[in-house]
Amino acid sequence: MGNLEQRINLAVLLCLLSVALTSCNSCGDDSYSPKPRGFYRLQFPAKAYQEYSGPCPYTFKYPTYSRILRDSSRDAQPCWINIDFPQLNGKIHLSYHPVTSQKVFNELVEDSRTFAFKHTVKATSIDEARIMYSQKKVYGLYYTIEGNTASSVQFFLTDSTRHYLRGALYFNEAPRIDSIKPVLDFVKKDIDVMIKSFTWK
Repeated sequence: MGNLEQRINLAVLLCLLSVALTSCNSCGDDSYSPKPRGFYRLQFPAKAYQEYSGPCPYTFKYPTYSRILRDSSRDAQPCWINIDFPQLNGKIHLSYHPVTSQKVFNELVEDSRTFAFKHTVKATSIDEARIMYSQKKVYGLYYTIEGNTASSVQFFLTDSTRHYLRGALYFNEAPRIDSIKPVLDFVKKDIDVMIKSFTWK
């Protein structure tokens, strides 16, 4: 009986050694290298634009592969709209406010700054760029927010006396800049076209 038990133990030991040696065959293999993190290849639509001219006191060009939707949130005001990008899973939220006094204007500008800088916790940097098209009386600030933040681009446009419009770009997914960067760069060009073509009625 003891002899049989010794033979079984020896067989088990040999099996374990065989498994260990087999699994270690690749341990010294220098040909292995970790694969870089991959992302889906995105097919972007061709750039083309159309004019938005609704009942609100502004017009601009927006992409043909997007659609204008009225803001349906509970606190939405007239002339709050979203430029929705169904293929890209994102939107540019636009909120318009009439300027009724210098105090209101100052508050709106400060609100825009507050909304942009509330991303400071996750942002690696926030850059401001001045927007100025004097002939059209379109002025404002453009905020580029770097890092894993909910919004990577925010801006406001105003004529500084009667009109104020704030814009913010959002994607409907967890903010991971590595994965959304190609889409972000694509939509930034559309925002540039929108701002450059923007006029007050």
